Amino acid sequence: MSTTTSAGAKSGTGRAWIGGDPETPRRLRLFALPFAGGNAASFGEWPSRLPGWIAFSPVHLPGRERRIMEPAIDEAHALISQLVPAITPWLDRPYALFGHSMGAMLAYELAQALQQRGLPLPELLIVSGHGAPNLPRRFRDVSHLDDAAFVAAVTELGGLPSMLLDEPELLALVLPALRADFRLCETYRWSQRPLLSCPILAIGGRSDPIAGLPELQSWQAMTSAPRTCEMLDGNHFFIHHAMPAVVALIARAIAERLRDASVARGPTASELRPS
Repeated sequence: MSTTTSAGAKSGTGRAWIGGDPETPRRLRLFALPFAGGNAASFGEWPSRLPGWIAFSPVHLPGRERRIMEPAIDEAHALISQLVPAITPWLDRPYALFGHSMGAMLAYELAQALQQRGLPLPELLIVSGHGAPNLPRRFRDVSHLDDAAFVAAVTELGGLPSMLLDEPELLALVLPALRADFRLCETYRWSQRPLLSCPILAIGGRSDPIAGLPELQSWQAMTSAPRTCEMLDGNHFFIHHAMPAVVALIARAIAERLRDASVARGPTASELRPS
Protein backbone atom coordinates (compact mmCIF):
# COMPACT_ATOMS: atom_id res chain seq x y z
CA MET A 1 0.00 0.00 0.00
CA SER A 2 1.45 3.36 -0.99
CA THR A 3 1.90 6.14 1.53
CA THR A 4 -0.67 8.28 -0.32
CA THR A 5 -3.25 5.49 -0.38
CA SER A 6 -2.63 4.64 3.26
CA ALA A 7 -2.93 8.25 4.38
CA GLY A 8 -6.08 8.73 2.33
CA ALA A 9 -7.69 5.62 3.78
CA LYS A 10 -6.84 6.69 7.31
CA SER A 11 -8.38 10.09 6.80
CA GLY A 12 -11.57 8.70 5.21
CA THR A 13 -13.84 6.00 6.63
CA GLY A 14 -11.15 4.83 9.02
CA ARG A 15 -10.92 8.28 10.65
CA ALA A 16 -14.55 7.98 11.79
CA TRP A 17 -13.74 4.76 13.60
CA ILE A 18 -10.18 5.26 14.80
CA GLY A 19 -8.92 7.98 17.10
CA GLY A 20 -5.37 9.17 17.56
CA ASP A 21 -2.71 10.34 15.11
CA PRO A 22 -2.91 8.58 11.71
CA GLU A 23 0.71 9.39 10.80
CA THR A 24 2.34 9.09 14.19
CA PRO A 25 6.09 8.32 14.27
CA ARG A 26 5.62 6.19 17.40
CA ARG A 27 6.73 2.58 17.28
CA LEU A 28 3.46 0.82 18.15
CA ARG A 29 -0.26 1.51 18.07
CA LEU A 30 -2.54 0.50 20.93
CA PHE A 31 -6.17 0.21 19.83
CA ALA A 32 -8.78 0.19 22.61
CA LEU A 33 -12.37 -1.05 22.36
CA PRO A 34 -14.83 0.14 25.02
CA PHE A 35 -17.16 -1.73 27.35
CA ALA A 36 -20.94 -1.62 26.84
CA GLY A 37 -22.02 2.00 27.07
CA GLY A 38 -18.42 3.16 26.95
CA ASN A 39 -16.72 5.38 24.41
CA ALA A 40 -13.32 6.81 23.53
CA ALA A 41 -13.57 9.24 26.45
CA SER A 42 -13.67 6.24 28.79
CA PHE A 43 -9.91 6.03 28.20
CA GLY A 44 -9.39 9.73 28.85
CA GLU A 45 -6.13 9.63 30.84
CA TRP A 46 -4.54 6.70 29.05
CA PRO A 47 -2.53 8.63 26.41
CA SER A 48 -0.79 10.77 29.03
CA ARG A 49 0.17 7.72 31.08
CA LEU A 50 1.48 5.54 28.27
CA PRO A 51 5.18 5.64 27.31
CA GLY A 52 6.08 7.89 24.41
CA TRP A 53 6.69 5.02 21.98
CA ILE A 54 3.03 3.89 22.13
CA ALA A 55 0.44 5.72 19.99
CA PHE A 56 -3.00 5.40 21.59
CA SER A 57 -5.94 4.91 19.23
CA PRO A 58 -9.36 4.46 20.84
CA VAL A 59 -12.05 2.95 18.62
CA HIS A 60 -15.08 5.22 18.11
CA LEU A 61 -18.22 3.11 17.86
CA PRO A 62 -21.36 4.49 16.15
CA GLY A 63 -24.04 6.09 18.28
CA ARG A 64 -21.82 7.99 20.73
CA GLU A 65 -19.59 11.06 20.97
CA ARG A 66 -18.60 12.33 17.50
CA ARG A 67 -20.79 9.61 15.95
CA ILE A 68 -23.85 10.35 18.08
CA MET A 69 -26.06 10.91 15.02
CA GLU A 70 -25.33 7.44 13.64
CA PRO A 71 -27.39 4.44 14.76
CA ALA A 72 -25.56 2.16 17.16
CA ILE A 73 -24.81 -1.33 15.87
CA ASP A 74 -26.41 -4.08 17.94
CA GLU A 75 -24.89 -7.15 16.26
CA ALA A 76 -21.27 -8.14 16.78
CA HIS A 77 -20.45 -9.51 13.33
CA ALA A 78 -22.08 -6.54 11.59
CA LEU A 79 -19.90 -4.22 13.68
CA ILE A 80 -16.72 -6.20 12.97
CA SER A 81 -17.46 -6.31 9.23
CA GLN A 82 -17.36 -2.50 9.19
CA LEU A 83 -14.45 -2.13 11.59
CA VAL A 84 -12.06 -4.41 9.68
CA PRO A 85 -11.75 -2.25 6.53
CA ALA A 86 -11.65 0.89 8.67
CA ILE A 87 -8.75 -0.29 10.82
CA THR A 88 -6.75 -2.08 8.11
CA PRO A 89 -4.89 1.04 6.84
CA TRP A 90 -3.80 1.73 10.44
CA LEU A 91 -1.99 -1.60 10.70
CA ASP A 92 1.17 -0.04 9.28
CA ARG A 93 3.35 -0.93 12.27
CA PRO A 94 3.25 -3.32 15.25
CA TYR A 95 0.08 -2.94 17.27
CA ALA A 96 -1.79 -4.28 20.28
CA LEU A 97 -5.54 -4.66 20.83
CA PHE A 98 -7.22 -3.94 24.18
CA GLY A 99 -10.84 -4.44 25.09
CA HIS A 100 -12.74 -4.41 28.37
CA SER A 101 -15.90 -6.49 28.92
CA MET A 102 -17.86 -6.14 25.65
CA GLY A 103 -14.70 -4.65 24.17
CA ALA A 104 -12.76 -7.83 25.00
CA MET A 105 -15.17 -9.93 22.97
CA LEU A 106 -15.03 -7.43 20.09
CA ALA A 107 -11.22 -7.35 20.22
CA TYR A 108 -11.17 -11.15 19.97
CA GLU A 109 -13.59 -11.12 17.02
CA LEU A 110 -11.57 -8.38 15.33
CA ALA A 111 -8.37 -10.41 15.71
CA GLN A 112 -10.15 -13.46 14.30
CA ALA A 113 -11.42 -11.48 11.30
CA LEU A 114 -7.96 -10.07 10.62
CA GLN A 115 -6.38 -13.52 10.87
CA GLN A 116 -8.95 -15.01 8.49
CA ARG A 117 -8.11 -12.30 5.94
CA GLY A 118 -4.36 -12.83 6.25
CA LEU A 119 -3.85 -9.36 7.74
CA PRO A 120 -1.30 -8.53 10.45
CA LEU A 121 -2.22 -9.80 13.89
CA PRO A 122 -1.61 -7.85 17.11
CA GLU A 123 1.63 -8.36 18.93
CA LEU A 124 -0.59 -8.82 21.97
CA LEU A 125 -4.35 -9.23 22.47
CA ILE A 126 -5.28 -7.77 25.86
CA VAL A 127 -8.69 -8.84 27.19
CA SER A 128 -10.11 -7.39 30.37
CA GLY A 129 -13.13 -8.22 32.52
CA HIS A 130 -14.38 -11.02 30.26
CA GLY A 131 -13.98 -14.76 30.02
CA ALA A 132 -13.28 -16.58 26.78
CA PRO A 133 -16.15 -16.03 24.34
CA ASN A 134 -17.10 -19.72 24.27
CA LEU A 135 -18.20 -19.57 27.92
CA PRO A 136 -21.87 -19.10 28.86
CA ARG A 137 -22.88 -15.53 29.66
CA ARG A 138 -22.88 -14.68 33.36
CA PHE A 139 -25.46 -11.89 33.24
CA ARG A 140 -29.17 -12.12 32.42
CA ASP A 141 -30.69 -10.53 29.30
CA VAL A 142 -31.85 -6.99 30.05
CA SER A 143 -31.90 -5.12 26.72
CA HIS A 144 -35.65 -5.80 26.29
CA LEU A 145 -36.61 -4.16 29.60
CA ASP A 146 -38.28 -0.76 29.83
CA ASP A 147 -36.00 2.18 30.49
CA ALA A 148 -36.37 2.21 34.28
CA ALA A 149 -35.76 -1.52 34.69
CA PHE A 150 -32.94 -1.48 32.16
CA VAL A 151 -31.16 1.38 33.91
CA ALA A 152 -31.56 -0.39 37.26
CA ALA A 153 -30.04 -3.58 35.85
CA VAL A 154 -27.07 -1.75 34.33
CA THR A 155 -26.57 0.24 37.53
CA GLU A 156 -26.37 -3.06 39.40
CA LEU A 157 -23.28 -3.86 37.35
CA GLY A 158 -21.74 -0.51 38.19
CA GLY A 159 -21.73 0.50 34.54
CA LEU A 160 -23.41 3.90 34.81
CA PRO A 161 -21.68 6.98 36.25
CA SER A 162 -23.71 8.66 38.99
CA MET A 163 -23.73 11.92 37.01
CA LEU A 164 -25.82 10.20 34.32
CA LEU A 165 -28.41 9.05 36.83
CA ASP A 166 -28.76 12.64 38.02
CA GLU A 167 -29.17 14.05 34.49
CA PRO A 168 -32.30 12.59 32.79
CA GLU A 169 -31.67 14.40 29.49
CA LEU A 170 -28.09 13.15 29.28
CA LEU A 171 -29.19 9.66 30.24
CA ALA A 172 -31.81 9.66 27.47
CA LEU A 173 -29.08 10.63 25.01
CA VAL A 174 -26.85 7.65 25.83
CA LEU A 175 -29.54 5.01 26.40
CA PRO A 176 -29.96 3.96 22.73
CA ALA A 177 -26.27 3.09 22.33
CA LEU A 178 -26.15 1.45 25.76
CA ARG A 179 -29.18 -0.70 24.98
CA ALA A 180 -27.70 -1.61 21.57
CA ASP A 181 -24.45 -2.67 23.26
CA PHE A 182 -26.28 -4.97 25.67
CA ARG A 183 -28.31 -6.43 22.80
CA LEU A 184 -25.05 -7.03 20.94
CA CYS A 185 -23.65 -8.96 23.92
CA GLU A 186 -26.87 -10.91 24.46
CA THR A 187 -27.16 -12.04 20.84
CA TYR A 188 -23.47 -12.83 20.33
CA ARG A 189 -22.76 -16.47 19.56
CA TRP A 190 -19.21 -17.79 19.45
CA SER A 191 -18.28 -20.05 16.55
CA GLN A 192 -15.30 -22.39 16.48
CA ARG A 193 -12.48 -21.30 14.20
CA PRO A 194 -8.72 -21.83 14.06
CA LEU A 195 -6.95 -20.65 17.19
CA LEU A 196 -5.43 -17.20 17.16
CA SER A 197 -1.67 -17.22 16.73
CA CYS A 198 -1.06 -14.11 18.86
CA PRO A 199 -0.44 -14.19 22.63
CA ILE A 200 -3.20 -13.09 24.99
CA LEU A 201 -2.96 -11.15 28.24
CA ALA A 202 -6.13 -11.48 30.35
CA ILE A 203 -6.69 -8.91 33.11
CA GLY A 204 -9.35 -9.01 35.80
CA GLY A 205 -10.54 -7.50 39.04
CA ARG A 206 -10.22 -9.62 42.16
CA SER A 207 -13.80 -8.74 43.19
CA ASP A 208 -15.35 -9.04 39.73
CA PRO A 209 -18.42 -11.35 39.96
CA ILE A 210 -18.49 -11.80 36.17
CA ALA A 211 -14.89 -12.52 35.22
CA GLY A 212 -12.79 -14.09 37.95
CA LEU A 213 -9.55 -16.00 37.60
CA PRO A 214 -11.14 -19.17 36.09
CA GLU A 215 -12.78 -17.06 33.39
CA LEU A 216 -9.52 -15.29 32.60
CA GLN A 217 -7.65 -18.59 32.45
CA SER A 218 -10.21 -19.87 29.92
CA TRP A 219 -8.65 -17.63 27.25
CA GLN A 220 -5.88 -20.21 26.76
CA ALA A 221 -8.39 -22.16 24.65
CA MET A 222 -8.53 -19.25 22.18
CA THR A 223 -4.86 -19.09 21.18
CA SER A 224 -1.98 -21.33 20.19
CA ALA A 225 0.41 -18.77 21.69
CA PRO A 226 1.03 -18.14 25.40
CA ARG A 227 -1.72 -16.75 27.63
CA THR A 228 -1.00 -14.91 30.86
CA CYS A 229 -3.36 -13.63 33.57
CA GLU A 230 -3.06 -10.67 35.89
CA MET A 231 -5.46 -9.80 38.72
CA LEU A 232 -5.81 -6.30 40.16
CA ASP A 233 -7.83 -4.90 43.04
CA GLY A 234 -11.38 -3.89 42.15
CA ASN A 235 -14.70 -5.10 40.76
CA HIS A 236 -15.86 -5.36 37.15
CA PHE A 237 -14.84 -1.76 36.51
CA PHE A 238 -11.41 -2.05 38.09
CA ILE A 239 -10.02 -0.41 34.93
CA HIS A 240 -11.33 2.88 36.33
CA HIS A 241 -10.38 2.44 39.98
CA ALA A 242 -6.98 0.92 39.21
CA MET A 243 -6.38 2.83 35.98
CA PRO A 244 -2.70 3.78 36.56
CA ALA A 245 -1.86 0.16 37.41
CA VAL A 246 -3.80 -1.12 34.40
CA VAL A 247 -2.00 1.19 31.97
CA ALA A 248 1.40 0.42 33.50
CA LEU A 249 0.71 -3.32 33.29
CA ILE A 250 -0.30 -3.07 29.62
CA ALA A 251 2.73 -0.97 28.69
CA ARG A 252 5.06 -3.40 30.45
CA ALA A 253 3.45 -6.43 28.80
CA ILE A 254 3.71 -4.87 25.33
CA ALA A 255 7.36 -3.94 25.90
CA GLU A 256 8.17 -7.49 26.99
CA ARG A 257 6.34 -8.90 23.97
CA LEU A 258 8.20 -6.64 21.54
CA ARG A 259 11.52 -7.57 23.12
CA ASP A 260 10.71 -11.28 22.87
CA ALA A 261 9.50 -10.93 19.28
CA SER A 262 12.68 -9.03 18.35
CA VAL A 263 14.82 -11.81 19.82
CA ALA A 264 12.78 -14.44 17.97
CA ARG A 265 13.15 -12.64 14.65
CA GLY A 266 16.84 -11.95 15.11
CA PRO A 267 18.62 -8.73 14.13
CA THR A 268 17.42 -6.82 11.09
CA ALA A 269 19.66 -5.94 8.16
CA SER A 270 20.00 -2.38 9.43
CA GLU A 271 21.06 -3.67 12.85
CA LEU A 272 23.73 -5.88 11.27
CA ARG A 273 25.08 -3.03 9.11
CA PRO A 274 28.32 -1.56 10.53
CA SER A 275 27.95 1.96 11.90
